[in-house]
Amino acid sequence: MKSALITGITGQDGSYLAELLLEKGYRVCGLVRRSSTVNFERIWHIQDRLELISGDLTDQSSLLSALEEAKPAEVYNLAAQSFVQTSWTQAVLTGDVTGLGVTRLLDAIRVFDSSIRFYQASSSEMFGKVQAVPQMEDTPFYPRSPYGVAKVYGHWATVNYRESYDLFAASGILFNHESPRRGLEFVTRKVTDAVARIKHGTQKELRLGNMDAQRDWGFAGDYVRAMWLMLQQETPDDYVVATGETHTVRELVEAAFSYVDLDWRDYVVQDPRFMRPAEVDLLIGDSAKARAGLGWEPEVGFTRLVHMMMDADLARVEAQLRHPMPLVV
Repeated sequence: MKSALITGITGQDGSYLAELLLEKGYRVCGLVRRSSTVNFERIWHIQDRLELISGDLTDQSSLLSALEEAKPAEVYNLAAQSFVQTSWTQAVLTGDVTGLGVTRLLDAIRVFDSSIRFYQASSSEMFGKVQAVPQMEDTPFYPRSPYGVAKVYGHWATVNYRESYDLFAASGILFNHESPRRGLEFVTRKVTDAVARIKHGTQKELRLGNMDAQRDWGFAGDYVRAMWLMLQQETPDDYVVATGETHTVRELVEAAFSYVDLDWRDYVVQDPRFMRPAEVDLLIGDSAKARAGLGWEPEVGFTRLVHMMMDADLARVEAQLRHPMPLVV
């Protein structure tokens, strides 16, 4: 049985990837940080089939211990401080985890077992102030946030270890990918959760920042297939993973509100508090290399994705209304 270690297994991508690897017969281990509050909501349905190992990307000794315990053939590094807005207020932490954490893990692999295949979750935020449209693997990076800067560091660290130590180290430059498991701090879930609450009368308005920002949104379940495919190739490489379609935040809002027969103009308020200090205006990826080289294709389109997220959030809100949490005094 092939073993895989996933950092960030409790996140959106980690949970979908864990499901995929279990379906393929892997022994799946997940790196989790010790904390006073544990959030296994996204993996509760498969938790009895996973092996969870304590560790942290800021602690190299714990990474070596995790590798010793998991003895993986493949390592998927999905862990990061991944919320762009937070990276402005926690820039040093973001750099330590999202940037230097990649180097710590790569070096642990180099020391422990250089035959391990490594996947790095790079990001379209690295393109930032885009230098070409659409963005491809060779498009120059111009990050516009501490998160994007940290991701660029991690990306080039992966390339450097591949070329310097002959590690099988691949990077997936993933454009925005969403799902019903997306965190509420991200604009897609912020929108679908708010629309569900507005529909059921428990929220009155939705406050957003830049409505004109354009993103290439895909389904996270599709994108984890690309991650796995990258580590099954004969040689490691970097691949853009994207739908090739772009939509504005306004289009996202319109799709969500129209799904429940409401007019978004009656509920949405543009709030300057949610504007980024430096905005990324247009992201759209060209995944021709991944489609040709990996045989990968996205299966879920934009409208279906929004409807999928709306269905899940409507069900959540309805469940909360039927079984409200008791007040703690």
